[in-house]
Amino acid sequence: MAVEGVSPALAIRSSAGIELWASSGLKKPFEPKANLPREETKNSRSTTFSPDGRYFAFSNGVEVKILSTCDWQTKCSLPRPKAFYLKFSPRGNYLSTWESFAITKDKPEGAPNLYVYEVETGNEVYAVVQKKQTDWEPSWSSNESLFALVVGGEALFYDLGGEGAGFTATSKKIGGGRNGILSVGPGNSPPYLAFYTPGAKGAPSMCKLYKYPALQQAQTIACKSFFQADRVEMLWNKRGTGVLLLTSTEVDKSGASYYGNQAVHFMSTKGDTCSVPLSKEGPVHAVKWSPKATEFVVVYGYMPSKASLYNLKCDVIFNFGEAPRNCAYFNDFGNLLILAGFGNLRGYIEMWDVAKKKKITDMQAPDSTLLEWNPDGETFVTATTAPRLRIGNGFKIWHYCGALLHETVWPKGQELLGVEWQRFADGVFKEKSVSEVKFEGIKPSQPEASKQAYQPPHFRLLKEGKDPEKLIPQPSATLPDSSGKKKGTQNSRQKKPNPKTKKEPSVNGQNVNGVATAITSENDANNGATSVATPNANANANKKRSTNNQKQQQQQKPNPESEAGAGTGADNGAANEDNKIKNDKRVINSEKEKKVRHVAKKLADIKKLKMRQDQGNVLELNQLNKISMEAKFLEELKALKLSN
Repeated sequence: MAVEGVSPALAIRSSAGIELWASSGLKKPFEPKANLPREETKNSRSTTFSPDGRYFAFSNGVEVKILSTCDWQTKCSLPRPKAFYLKFSPRGNYLSTWESFAITKDKPEGAPNLYVYEVETGNEVYAVVQKKQTDWEPSWSSNESLFALVVGGEALFYDLGGEGAGFTATSKKIGGGRNGILSVGPGNSPPYLAFYTPGAKGAPSMCKLYKYPALQQAQTIACKSFFQADRVEMLWNKRGTGVLLLTSTEVDKSGASYYGNQAVHFMSTKGDTCSVPLSKEGPVHAVKWSPKATEFVVVYGYMPSKASLYNLKCDVIFNFGEAPRNCAYFNDFGNLLILAGFGNLRGYIEMWDVAKKKKITDMQAPDSTLLEWNPDGETFVTATTAPRLRIGNGFKIWHYCGALLHETVWPKGQELLGVEWQRFADGVFKEKSVSEVKFEGIKPSQPEASKQAYQPPHFRLLKEGKDPEKLIPQPSATLPDSSGKKKGTQNSRQKKPNPKTKKEPSVNGQNVNGVATAITSENDANNGATSVATPNANANANKKRSTNNQKQQQQQKPNPESEAGAGTGADNGAANEDNKIKNDKRVINSEKEKKVRHVAKKLADIKKLKMRQDQGNVLELNQLNKISMEAKFLEELKALKLSN
């Protein structure tokens, strides 16, 4: 619900241009307004709102425009046609742009690709070469008195305060190694900062916590070291009093996991450090701080994954159970939490009341590629965007009770690239109490998938008391042979007599008349004409008929072996019984061979696992259980070989 008529707008970026949509009420649809600007362009790569919501910036392939949200008029334009990423400073006074680094004939060493502009004047205040696309963003203190970024593994600090040198000269430097990562915490002035240095030559990776400007080795507040870390993501709480470190390796050298190794560590500005305990093996899917800054949630483990809520001592406050999910989203007040499964999962969403530790509802948003809370804390948007998915693009607005408030299906031939809520300063919206009262929303345009498990047709017919063989069409008895002609069953291969063929009297299979009678065709019969066979044709017909008669006589001759074994009906029954016993023995032997091969394969797998164990590799629990069953498999194999 908007406060005092304040309604957040939706910035929509598509292959056709940039639009701003708005709604006039909670249950009112979102639509483009006449007073909101629209930019037609096919080359927009980025849009962003300032953290306080005063400005809106976007790229259109020609320049970067900054609009003032109070009247949606252009504040300034920046000459950056290739801008790929945009990011405002915490108070919105500066805008940073990044574009791909390129080398030209005029500038073989390359030109700067990271720029900082002053929003009020549109002037460029800083430029530097930043080749890395990941972790390109510069860091700011909350009051914008400190600007810092990592260039070539070295952290550079610029003092923008009253007596500082501004962007003209660095005030401090730390680091100097490769692939260092810097993160400045919010809230405090002067701020705390964390600096990560990757390990080299057998030394562990290390993350150190400082308070600016005390950046000497002896002035470290907290330090956390770890060996298994190719990359570290640093997440601060809103107050800047604690930081979570999500460490990960690309490859698990032990071979125990396909996803590599991941772990979560905690560092406090009081000097405390600890590892966050995870009670289920598998990857860490999501780590999110609550806006209250006193708790955080981790989604981890193999599917179905587990989600847990922790306090600042890294103790588990509450377990949300297991479900197919890999994302977590707090609203701006921290009283509502969404746990969802997107990407390769089907879009299952759970809504939780954090204070009561109670699930409010669940819903389905299939094929969603993004989810973002409205600043009012009551509604959120889900969207299907390109390039992740290029079909079925569109977005939906949901209420936290599970009601669908709005749906827009994007036109065919266009791609939806991004959806973003307008931001607002703290205090504009007030936290509302969570209500369990549900109201009815609109029906989705796409039908929901059936929640019932699939059952084959013959199972459904059996439940209804019907015979599947009579109702389900059976496969045809005729199959094409190698020549392409249809090959029928034995009965279908028997020739039917032609009623138009005159049957000649015969003795011992020979034609009495000695000549073949010509067959009158249907066309000739209609014309009243009679065809007469020539002597050569009669001779060929007699020869063919004689050959067929000889084959029939050979088929009618009794088989000596059959006559020797033929006797009374009791003898025939005994022979049939013997044949049945032989067939049964063949089936038993075949089944026994299958079991022997199956057990032998398991023993071979156990041998390989034991070799890996001898080499020092760490095995998983199911692999250790398999090794413990080796004696059982050996006994089973011995019993199978001794059985008749």
